[in-house]
Amino acid sequence: MPALPHRRLTERRIVMASHNAGKVRENAALLAEYGIAIVSAKELGLPEPAETETSFLGNATIKALAAARASGLVALADDSGFSVASLNGDPGVYTADWAEQPGGGRDYAQAMARVEALARPQADRTAWFTCALVLAWPDGHVEGFEGKAMGEWVWPPRGEKGFGYDPMFVPAGHAETFAEMDPAVKHAISHRAAAFRMLAEACLEK
Repeated sequence: MPALPHRRLTERRIVMASHNAGKVRENAALLAEYGIAIVSAKELGLPEPAETETSFLGNATIKALAAARASGLVALADDSGFSVASLNGDPGVYTADWAEQPGGGRDYAQAMARVEALARPQADRTAWFTCALVLAWPDGHVEGFEGKAMGEWVWPPRGEKGFGYDPMFVPAGHAETFAEMDPAVKHAISHRAAAFRMLAEACLEK
């Protein structure tokens, strides 16, 4: 059977199914040139659904559908994570879980230190970020895309401009970590940018 055509996004205002300010900020910047504004799930008071899937696309789909159905708006969800080759791809889909604190909140400095402690004995410093972007409509239709940024992990962490594990990741072909780069440079080469290019080609119109 021939592949069905992608659904085009015609709405000018959508909900970002995330309570992560960094993700909301980066996706809002990517969508701005298409004239699309974002309101975050946090601004709308939407709850965060349990992420029970074992893939980035699966978890992004859960979040996007929950936000679309709760808000009545088209929703964009971003599920992303940091993976280390010598840790068999961990923390991967559990990237945020590695930063969870017993009393609530997330400590990414502690999470990065855990990665370093476990990966240090290995010679392989290969690492990558993965981002899955899913658009969901209130009627249940979804469009999903996944991008990667390859590179290596470094220690100690460097830079103050990023979030999450950005300070310990140097993308291939560069000397600065994601957290040291000018945001515009990072946006052009990141895993999120790679996924967004696919989404834009399939679903967006300037």
